Amino acid sequence: MDPVQLDAATKHEQILKYIEGLKIGSKISVRKIAEKLGVSEGTAYRAIKEADNLGLVSTKERVGTVRVEKKLRDNIDKLTFAEVVNMVDGEVLGGREGLQKTLHKFVIGAMQQDAMLRYIDPGSLLIVGNRNKAHTYALEQGAGVLITGGFGTSEEVKKLADKLELPIISSSYDTFTVASMINRAIYDRLIKKKILLIRDIVPDDMQVVTLKIHDKLKDWQQLHERTGHSRFPVVDEWNRIVGMITAKDMIGAEPEQSIDRRMTRNPLTASPNTSVASAAHMMVWEGIDLLPIIDGNRKLLAVISRKDVLKAMQQIQRQPQHGETFEDLIWSGFEVQRGKDGQPVFRGVITPQMTNQLGTVSEGVLTILMTQAAYHVVQDVKKGDLVMDNMSSYFVKPVQIDSRIEIRPAIIEISRKFGKIDVGIYHANVLVAKAMLTAQFIDQA
Repeated sequence: MDPVQLDAATKHEQILKYIEGLKIGSKISVRKIAEKLGVSEGTAYRAIKEADNLGLVSTKERVGTVRVEKKLRDNIDKLTFAEVVNMVDGEVLGGREGLQKTLHKFVIGAMQQDAMLRYIDPGSLLIVGNRNKAHTYALEQGAGVLITGGFGTSEEVKKLADKLELPIISSSYDTFTVASMINRAIYDRLIKKKILLIRDIVPDDMQVVTLKIHDKLKDWQQLHERTGHSRFPVVDEWNRIVGMITAKDMIGAEPEQSIDRRMTRNPLTASPNTSVASAAHMMVWEGIDLLPIIDGNRKLLAVISRKDVLKAMQQIQRQPQHGETFEDLIWSGFEVQRGKDGQPVFRGVITPQMTNQLGTVSEGVLTILMTQAAYHVVQDVKKGDLVMDNMSSYFVKPVQIDSRIEIRPAIIEISRKFGKIDVGIYHANVLVAKAMLTAQFIDQA
């Protein structure tokens, strides 16, 4: 790294530390950062984008970029009032200082005020029409207010909202629509929360054993003897990843030969926000056993092995699942039975959600069904995790809505690392779609 690059990297980190030290709710702009810290606007812009990725700032419509409280992953299913404003195209009538507060539930105020007593508590959001008394009561109970139908509220209520720092929001949408929007957002976040990321399986205080770029073969041998490992990341003097070195790379090397002459340069890497499933696919597809985890400046944060990934994916299967993906919804309507040969057969009905504008099942849905069937038939004979890496599909005949179909998967070939599966979809015993899939199994290194 030349001095100019080093200076830029240092300034980047200084800007991030400066942003992290700002008060929650502080407005941030490229120009202000550049002037305050004496950096170029380009450097300031890149640092603000990185801060956004880290969850330190958020850009709000009609507000700009502001410092926000970094949301813990455990609280990903909780919305802030500011997010609700953007979601419902709302107007903030009062209590703007409380926009970054989170809400844990919403209450629809389609009841008498006395009946609301049992449901409104601090941290909730009351969805209601133009009922000023209800607005006041909700604020006094520590709840935010979302007024539907485009209505406003009194000046007294606005002043109370400002005093309590609790948002009161107006939206032109009706009650049912805004409730559906918020419910969908929370549901989507539950799905995201279910997705395991690399940062969820890597401890914050992980100590990574590395070699420097100018270390010798003897240094690798010492590390190998001390740790029992044979694969190590290679970093430069600024702890940036520059290569990987393994026992295979060291075959035939002289004791005083430099590591950088033997290492594999520009290794595959991942960020902490990469999903474990994506990391698993990368490691299987590329045939690597150790994956470096880096930040935005390519500084090494951690490493994960195939064993780490396999263990994490096994834990996912044992945990209760919340929220359903599109694939879950499609597959949930199919039940497994056994054919005469003992092989699993999946039967279900084509629902309206599976069809295209012509009323026939879409090719995308058929692809999902065949992939799911292949996955389940393999799981029936070989426990463990796998990734599909190739699929050739043929769509023979259209299948209309309400048709009952049968999916017949068959394992053509299976080994310790690979599998080949043939899947056919039938309607009234007539073939309508067919696929040949290959998969790789995720084994411990």
